[in-house]
Amino acid sequence: MEDKNIQSQIDALDKKLDLILGYVHQQKLNSTVVEDLVSDLSIIGKDVYDSTVIELDKRQVEIDPAELTDLGITFLRNIGNIKKVMNMLEMAMDLGDELGPIANEVIIDFTKSMNKFEQKGYFAFFKEVGPIFDNIVTGFTPKDLRELADSIVTILSIVKEMTQPEVLGTMENAIKAFNSMETESVPSYSIWRVMKEMNSPEMKKALGFGITFMKNVSKDVKIKDE
Repeated sequence: MEDKNIQSQIDALDKKLDLILGYVHQQKLNSTVVEDLVSDLSIIGKDVYDSTVIELDKRQVEIDPAELTDLGITFLRNIGNIKKVMNMLEMAMDLGDELGPIANEVIIDFTKSMNKFEQKGYFAFFKEVGPIFDNIVTGFTPKDLRELADSIVTILSIVKEMTQPEVLGTMENAIKAFNSMETESVPSYSIWRVMKEMNSPEMKKALGFGITFMKNVSKDVKIKDE
């Protein structure tokens, strides 16, 4: 009975020992893989280092190891800041993705508006306005422009008065009357015929208008002279 118990314990110990040996063997394999990887990386790193040294030597670039050390320390010290910058960049990229469709819509609307303006002739109009400004620049001296600037208030006041409905109506009637006349076949009037026409209601009204107009102009002139 005791021999059986001893044998059972020995078998259990053998199993545990087998497990331990298997674990040790696995660890040895892992260590071998790590060593091989380190060896390969060392070879690659050495090749990269040698290539970098050669390129730096060709470009006549000298590197101070102390500066590299300071750069590494600075980099490690600012990992938090670098992370913040990367987060901000990521947020900017997300914002760009969200604003992309909106920007496309704005560009499309702008293009449509430009197309409408072109169809209506805005661009052709502004193109023809250019020669007008060229003629103004070449036709007026700086002195003329200064005098124009001094008189601009008076000019605008005259334009304002000319845009009154009564003045515009009178000007329109005068233009219509002139256009209705046949200038090439205007009849000749003798003195007697002029005197006869002076008695017509139309001429009397026209004379009254002209005399009243000249009296008002003369009155304004006298006021300015005084």
